[in-house]
Amino acid sequence: MSSTVVSLAGAPGKREQNKLANRAQILEAARAVFFELGYETATVRDIIRRTGLSVGAFYNYYRSKEEVYEALADDGARRFRPLLRAVTQEALEFDAYIRAAVRAYFDFLIAEENPGADHSAFPSVRMETPQMRAVFEEVKAAVTKVIERGAAPKVDADYLAGAAIAVAREIGERMLRRKDPDVAAAADFAAALILGGLPALPRLQT
Repeated sequence: MSSTVVSLAGAPGKREQNKLANRAQILEAARAVFFELGYETATVRDIIRRTGLSVGAFYNYYRSKEEVYEALADDGARRFRPLLRAVTQEALEFDAYIRAAVRAYFDFLIAEENPGADHSAFPSVRMETPQMRAVFEEVKAAVTKVIERGAAPKVDADYLAGAAIAVAREIGERMLRRKDPDVAAAADFAAALILGGLPALPRLQT
């Protein structure tokens, strides 16, 4: 059977496989370079050297280190989504959902961490990639369901989901900058902040 037929049947062809492999190689190299040199210091040339690809090959995929960083963020969100989905399916109560989701996110951050990395050197940007939007929509959907079944106060689910994600992101970043991150303590703090503020939120008019 020809490679063309295989490709049409659903399996990626050799050219597509090469593209996927090159993208993965670039992202892996960029992650290491950003961790070692810091985002601001790192250059596209540093990333290219780590890949072994040609300059032309790199620019076939990304036009700048900003695009590479955005792709890394999107890739991280994509890999976190199954963990979030598992939490959504398992947690029956709202409190349990928030605590489990935050803990899963912080565990994911630690698993991604490169020992000795200077996290303060990473840009404090708030980009929104397709996978990040998907994460937000999953959190919002979970919050909405909890509110609809009366297990949480009737508040603005859109605002609440955004606030919960923002709190988790900020505390997660601070946690990574500590010499010996305490994941449990950070998760407890973030969850308590989110849940503790819930009673004070304005209720939606029915």
